[in-house]
Amino acid sequence: MAVSQDFAPPFKLIAPYFIIGVSFFVVSVVLLFGFDITQLGSADASTLSWVHVFLLGFVMMVIFGAMAQLVPVVLEVGHFAVDLYYIIYPLLMIGTLLMGYGFLDNVALLPYGGVVVLISLLIFVLETFLTIKKVKKLNLVMTTVVVANSFLFLGLIFGILMALAYAGVIDVDIANLLKAHIYLVLIGYVGITIMGMSLVLLPMFWLSHSFTWKPVKIAVGVISIAVLSVMFSAILKSEVLEYIGYILTISSLGLYFYQVYIIYKTRVRLDKDIYLYSLLFSYASLFIGLIMGVIYLLIPSTNLLMSMAWVIFLGYITFIINGHLYKIVPFLVWYERFSPLIGKEKVPMLADMVPLRSAKVQFIFSALGVVVTAFGIFFTNNDVFKAGISFLTLGSIFMLKDLIYMINYK
Repeated sequence: MAVSQDFAPPFKLIAPYFIIGVSFFVVSVVLLFGFDITQLGSADASTLSWVHVFLLGFVMMVIFGAMAQLVPVVLEVGHFAVDLYYIIYPLLMIGTLLMGYGFLDNVALLPYGGVVVLISLLIFVLETFLTIKKVKKLNLVMTTVVVANSFLFLGLIFGILMALAYAGVIDVDIANLLKAHIYLVLIGYVGITIMGMSLVLLPMFWLSHSFTWKPVKIAVGVISIAVLSVMFSAILKSEVLEYIGYILTISSLGLYFYQVYIIYKTRVRLDKDIYLYSLLFSYASLFIGLIMGVIYLLIPSTNLLMSMAWVIFLGYITFIINGHLYKIVPFLVWYERFSPLIGKEKVPMLADMVPLRSAKVQFIFSALGVVVTAFGIFFTNNDVFKAGISFLTLGSIFMLKDLIYMINYK
């Protein structure tokens, strides 16, 4: 797949997304010290607050920054209005803070936070669609962007309805809307976006080639049907549609996992770097999460469900994002700061820009944190849970330190 840097926006536009995003990651981890897992539930106020801080502040923020760079590069057209990205991250940050605090202590803030987040995400969706409109023919990656952003828009609608209901403005079934909201945003947007980004980033960084795209093509179609099935199950209150959606989701993620394995087996670059270790841990977490999902469908258990969500959130999503930051940030900084100096003076290699020892420490603490905390959640043991969070906190701090080091590399 052709990738050109000619249409890339300036790095000063991208950097705040990564810095704010990883800062929110640190905050979200520290907030977990206040959790009592014996009282934890998916609809618990503290859980809802944490999920929104983690997903909006960390996951969405970093993804938006990455997409600001990736969309024009892959499409080979400039952004429709790149300056809009200077508006998106402040609004998303403010909205996230309002919603995080609103769930915990002041529900009256939820509609305000929800509206600010809605405006931020709508600007992103609109700018993305208008940029894509400039292209005559969509490839597979851009098709995933269109599908993912469509689900994000629908997820926003459900989210606003829930925020209004939570604040007592309207009367709706929050539990059913929550299912649709989670699936549309987490599986429909984040899941499909990660699939799409992987199609560009994994072959590029691993130098993989001559492999089939068939598994992921099927996976994107299947997961799209799964998301719609769960969404309509919430509207129609149909358990059959709900379980069909869950089964299709697991099947789709299995196909995606197989696609990643194919890309890995055809790789040319064999570097055993922090990127490789992060992705191996990430996809191992995805594989374990899929197994836990199958078991949950057969033997429903709240502890198993919460453990599975943890493994997917902190194991799969976090490690795939942080792992790519160790590749993306040095590349962007090098391209902007050092590529003009080639032939004039000595320039660093990309590997020189990564603090290797610190990155390894980050990986070890973060991986230990995910594993230990998962056991604490599954066995409902607060002491084990807090021990895991201690490891994860150190890992998140090292991640932020490494990010700032790579951005400021001279």
